Amino acid sequence: MGTTSRRARDMLLSVLIFVVALLFLFPFYWMITGAFKTRFDLMALVPQWIPRHPTVENFARITGGHGARWFLNSVIVSCGYTLLTVTVCTMAGYSLAKKRYPGRQFFFTMFIVVMAIPKNTTLVPLFLLIKDLGMVDRYSGLILPFVAWPFGIFLIRQFMQTLPNELFEAAKIDGASERYLFLRIVIPLVLPGIVCLSVFAFRDSWNDYFWQLIALKSTAMKTFPLGVAGLLDDMVVEYGILLAGSTLASLPIILLFLVFQRQFTAGIALSAIKG
Repeated sequence: MGTTSRRARDMLLSVLIFVVALLFLFPFYWMITGAFKTRFDLMALVPQWIPRHPTVENFARITGGHGARWFLNSVIVSCGYTLLTVTVCTMAGYSLAKKRYPGRQFFFTMFIVVMAIPKNTTLVPLFLLIKDLGMVDRYSGLILPFVAWPFGIFLIRQFMQTLPNELFEAAKIDGASERYLFLRIVIPLVLPGIVCLSVFAFRDSWNDYFWQLIALKSTAMKTFPLGVAGLLDDMVVEYGILLAGSTLASLPIILLFLVFQRQFTAGIALSAIKG
């Protein structure tokens, strides 16, 4: 009786999880199918669950204007930001976890304090800074102000702390240089954490809106999410174009997660265990 009730409970739980998953996936389904619908089909009183007259006109219109340039801008900014953030945070996390010098704990405490400061409160000072440096409406103004990401440094530092000190001592006894130690020993051991940081950094940069809205002026320099959001002011009930733009804006994040799903999941699990 106990086994039967347990199986029934597990089956009920599986059905419930499946239903909840469908509810979460439905907005994505509606967005993707809506991107292939004509304007008339989108405005129909009776919703069309499957496009009756599928078309790629919405994608052609959004990429035919500034859309292709916006997408390229987002790729450049997100990839540049991810590369620099991972580099800086990995080196900083290694220093805070495995090096001994005066003020190390103070610096780490400051990073924790900065994590508690809302990002929006720093936008105006950062804008004045990049304005004085001549980085307004440039890629550098979108990338450089945030590469020393406190959360990224904290995440990598937690991974670094779990590495045994004996490993570093043995490598130094064998004659390993600091560069060899960092690139050939440390990086492979904390690779799951680096993958997690890369996914988080790319996602945050790709979906950023407020900072890009402040730091950019020209239409040609807009990133893709910012450009798609601006279509609300330029178009009149062009929901097909908006859905097509939203679909294209979602693709890089989805593909990035699918490609690095195994490493990302392993990194999240390890960070939870190590935390």
